[in-house]
Amino acid sequence: MKHDRESIREILGQEIFTGVLEPGSPLREVVLAERFGVSRTPVREALTALEQNGLAVRRGRSLFVRSVDPATHLDVFDVWALLEVEAVAHAARNRRLDDLIALEHLLSRDRDSGLPDPRERILANLEFHRALWAAAHHPVLEDLLERTLLHHVHAPDTSVLTDDARWAEALEEHARILAAVSAQDVDSAREFTREHFQASKDERVSRLRAARRA
Repeated sequence: MKHDRESIREILGQEIFTGVLEPGSPLREVVLAERFGVSRTPVREALTALEQNGLAVRRGRSLFVRSVDPATHLDVFDVWALLEVEAVAHAARNRRLDDLIALEHLLSRDRDSGLPDPRERILANLEFHRALWAAAHHPVLEDLLERTLLHHVHAPDTSVLTDDARWAEALEEHARILAAVSAQDVDSAREFTREHFQASKDERVSRLRAARRA
């Protein structure tokens, strides 16, 4: 595969989001150019885009994956939850048949596959949530959610989806949200989405407290 600026940006962004590239990891043009088999120009352009999106920060002349302190991580998560509650309410009002088919396919895929790799779970989870945003047919909300997501950088120790039991619970929560959206039950869609995010936040807080005690 021949890589260009966009494909490099997408791959690196995905690796940052899933924790393959951990916070604080250096992003070196020469190393990445060798990895992707390209000149330094498309790598430099991809890194500039990551920096502009807030996924990378510059210290001196060097670029690093942005680190997110626990308090900021939880603050961003709260904003994400507020926006998504509204998006799912709009999805319950505005969803179309093709939206429901896409969401049902994703839920069925995630249930059937098991996805033992936590990084695959992170991406599958995001794909389901993005399908909910699309079902809202509200471009402004969808754009705000995408922008919020850029600041919600995951690392393996903060992703609750590494836990098999939590992953199973999350899929059941997805199923309840989807059922409410399908039934155009706006109130239930809101409530189930709030519960989904609260359960995830509670697990994150628990992990952060355990990490501090360790």
